[in-house]
Amino acid sequence: MAERVVGTGSFGIVFQAKCLETGETVAIKKVLQDKNRELQLMRVMDHPNVVCLKHCFFSTTSKDELFLNLAMEYVPESLYRVLKHYSGANQRMPLVYVKL
Repeated sequence: MAERVVGTGSFGIVFQAKCLETGETVAIKKVLQDKNRELQLMRVMDHPNVVCLKHCFFSTTSKDELFLNLAMEYVPESLYRVLKHYSGANQRMPLVYVKL
């Protein structure tokens, strides 16, 4: 169940959502399914610094547009917001964050 929009861009929309079966908070990235290879990559990706794919499903609109929905592990901050925070405070990001 989608709760709120947490990001938008040329890629699509990211929602914060709650899995009704487990109660877990997840991110759902909704992208237009037009030669999109992200699903293939997410299925094989296994790295501690990359969010993991929990589930995927397709949806359509009234205009018959096909969307791929990727349910992924939810991370409350984006890299953009963290970088903006340190830049706005005129501070260097701690090296441990850069490595992460």
